[in-house]
Formats: sequence, structure tokens, C-alpha cells
Amino acid sequence: MTTHPTDTDAYITIEPYDGPVVVNFHGAIVASTTNALLLKERGYEPVFYIPKDRVEMAFLQANDHRTTCPHKGEARYWSITAEGEAADNAVWAYDTPHEGVAAIAGHVAFDRRHVTIDAG
Repeated sequence: MTTHPTDTDAYITIEPYDGPVVVNFHGAIVASTTNALLLKERGYEPVFYIPKDRVEMAFLQANDHRTTCPHKGEARYWSITAEGEAADNAVWAYDTPHEGVAAIAGHVAFDRRHVTIDAG
């Protein structure tokens, strides 16, 4: 487990998730792995980070959207398109995350408002 103390009000932990994780978008399985990471950040819902090599990147379209988190760094985004449906900025990654959260490099996360995540 990695702990990243950021200040007195926030912290981040990252741990391997023990079990399978499947990400579904309108009937299409867009990611499936037994090697997910679970990132917990105080004040936010836990987020699964999936290794990029376990994501069906053909469903994703890179775009120019970027955000910056003071604790993790700069995120870049993708939209998802499958089964005639689309969701903008529904997937993100920190390509060069801050040192304390370096474990999420090479992983992507999915916005739960747009996908179904089954974790066993």
C-alpha cells in the first residue's frame, strides 16, 4: 500500500485490488483485469485504476481535455464509444503522476457515471 500525505485534510492510498474487475459500457466490455489498483482519496469515492494493457483501447478516443490534481498531477482524457452510445471525458490517466502516487502510471480510470464496474 502506498500512502501519500498531502495535507491535514486529504490523503491518498493505493492498494492492489484482490479480485477481478470488469468495466462495461452499454453492453461492451471495455476493460477486464485481475490486476487493478484501488485508489482511495479522502472525500472521494474509491477509484479503480486498470492497467492500460487490459483496456480495449479501440473503444476509446483521445481528446484534448486535461485536468490538474494537486495530489496526482495532470490527467489526460478519452471518450468512450460503443454499441451506438458515447460518453465524453469518461476515461482518464495520469501519464506522469506525482511521486507519491507513481503506482497509477500506466493505468486508466473510468467515470462511474458512464460505466458499470463489476468487482468480485
